[in-house]
Amino acid sequence: MKKHTDPELQIKSVLYRMNILKYIKMANAGHTGGSLSCTDILNVLYNDILNVSPKTISDNNRDRYIQSKGHSVEALYVVLADKGFFPESDLESLCKNQSKYVGHPTRKVNGIEFNTGALGHGLPISAGIALAAKMDNAPYKVYTLLGDGELAEGSNWEAAMMAAHYKLDNLVAILDHNSLQITGLNREVCSPYPIDEKFKAFGWEVKEVDGNDIQQLRKVLADNSKKGGKPSFIIANTTKGKGVSFMENEKKWHHGVPSDEQYDLAFKELNSELVNLLNNNTKVTNTN
Repeated sequence: MKKHTDPELQIKSVLYRMNILKYIKMANAGHTGGSLSCTDILNVLYNDILNVSPKTISDNNRDRYIQSKGHSVEALYVVLADKGFFPESDLESLCKNQSKYVGHPTRKVNGIEFNTGALGHGLPISAGIALAAKMDNAPYKVYTLLGDGELAEGSNWEAAMMAAHYKLDNLVAILDHNSLQITGLNREVCSPYPIDEKFKAFGWEVKEVDGNDIQQLRKVLADNSKKGGKPSFIIANTTKGKGVSFMENEKKWHHGVPSDEQYDLAFKELNSELVNLLNNNTKVTNTN
């Protein structure tokens, strides 16, 4: 895997967000806020961490990634297309009649390991795969991305107990902690807090990170090679609707399609950020 610099990945995140909005607008459907909040996490996983590629997707020793918060599939599609799992032009059919690119992950799409969407399933599936790897003495690791509202599902806690019991230190669960779900703030709808103390009590190694900071994400994910028999839980604090000012921290953008005016404004903001990053990256390159 080609190693990227932090500025290169920061630029990728902006481009990913532009494409997420582009295809949601084209499809006239999509979970906008959550896709934008988890973009940096997927960026770092697929460009810096996961041992998987279009060439190795059938290799038994590949790393596995399961997107438990399947409703944010637009972000996953955009990243998989960038990595060459399928042509980006395929996404023009997103949510169209008879398209395999539907509103939740499906194994019909190259690069997707499991169908997800019913919340609370990703962690149990991932724990089972990690246990199978242990039993087979296989080297691969299993990564899963959870939504914070998803923690209200009891199956997560059964899986958390089981993963610690079997010492699944080849399992990494990442929480996209943007603090909002479709009906409001997590703490008001069904509080999962304190999340860190609960997972520690279940026997997990817990870390907290800024989930929209590329450098912090790279560091914490790279540090998860050996955890002394404990599965890893990473609380990635993110902003729902990240990168678009009028979408940030707004529950109404959990699912929503921007109007033409909103779309133009969002692209203007993202393009401004892209220009700044490109200019700064050029300055760093010239200095070196």
